[in-house]
Amino acid sequence: MNKKPINPPELFDGSPFGMSQAVCDLDSKLVFISGQVDWNQEYQTSENSVEGQTEKALQNLQIALDAANSSVDNLLQVRIYIRGELGEYINTLAPILSSFFGESRPALTGIGVASLASPETLVEIEAVAKRK
Repeated sequence: MNKKPINPPELFDGSPFGMSQAVCDLDSKLVFISGQVDWNQEYQTSENSVEGQTEKALQNLQIALDAANSSVDNLLQVRIYIRGELGEYINTLAPILSSFFGESRPALTGIGVASLASPETLVEIEAVAKRK
């Protein structure tokens, strides 16, 4: 496999964790985007709500897509991990997700989990896309 790691400087440095923010398979043109969270360069969250962290994670997803020469329109699959019961948040998340995805409408899976990358992290979003 011929692959290229993507690590935009706007996102936190994943190298201490042994990961890249995204990896492009240059043969298939697929982009695998690591779980995006509301973290700054010091691995701290800036939002305290699921809604706020979802918006920040989507902003970081957009940064990773841009750096990988992809876009929201090229998203194929998205997984959203929510700390707690997903059903408690679906009505407030639906408009945020619908606005971000627009007409792209990728395959989407929502998963409620007990924990994420840090105790303050409430949302994590990973994706697969195609390069332009």
